Amino acid sequence: MEDQKSTMKVPVTLSSASVYPLTVHDAFAMAKDVGYDGLEVLITGNAASQSATALKALMDKYQLPILAIHAPTLLLTQQVWGSAWAKIERSVILAQAVGASVVVAHPPFRWQGSYAEEFAEGVQRLTDTTGMKIAVENMYPWRARGREAKMYLPHWNPVPQHYQNVTWDFSHAAIANMDSRQAVEDLGQRLAHVHLCDGLDNGKDEHLVPGLGTQPVAETLQYLRDANWDGTIAVEVSTRKARNAGQKEEWLGKTLEFARQHLTVGSDPKPMTQ
Repeated sequence: MEDQKSTMKVPVTLSSASVYPLTVHDAFAMAKDVGYDGLEVLITGNAASQSATALKALMDKYQLPILAIHAPTLLLTQQVWGSAWAKIERSVILAQAVGASVVVAHPPFRWQGSYAEEFAEGVQRLTDTTGMKIAVENMYPWRARGREAKMYLPHWNPVPQHYQNVTWDFSHAAIANMDSRQAVEDLGQRLAHVHLCDGLDNGKDEHLVPGLGTQPVAETLQYLRDANWDGTIAVEVSTRKARNAGQKEEWLGKTLEFARQHLTVGSDPKPMTQ
């Protein structure tokens, strides 16, 4: 494993969303135990996730960097950090304070008024003025009675949009019935960040361990490896159904091993030997 890690160019981090509803402190502890290269921190109502001082203390304690901050733009974090633009702006400030290179943001909901209408331009302005990569995440169509409900503006699919930086999530791609391998190729240099997981086209955002869904996750990672992609990866696997902390770590360990196997530079994956 150490030989594989030494040839890696792409850091594999753990998203604190993977241990939700546990705290960011728990995420650091698990990332250290399992052997991750760092963290992506999802801003939630948990005070430590919002505090540069608290996060830097955790970085020092566990000797792990924070490489990405996920802005509180989810439905479950609508009450965190006030207005829509405040969520993005404060996330950029926090990212700068802890040394992260990427801020992940969901596209806006149509009902968010001027924020939604001016989102793309506003993100570009913030990128230009701060130098921070604000990577807009792919989402998926919401369906009701067999018809798509248009929830996002300008769209749930960032590939044809003019965002400078994009985050690609395999679970969301599965719901949207998209080919992630083709999407990341189409995105090219605009792909800044990846949420590593898997999913099924069943309308459920399950964030499965890679290999348990239908997405071409291995092929996509191998493509990024061969293309000398220089972004960051955050494992965002749901562990809420795990029976205990040991099983959570088992799932996160399997995903880390999967990532390093398929991202290893200079060789194709080989079966593990005793």
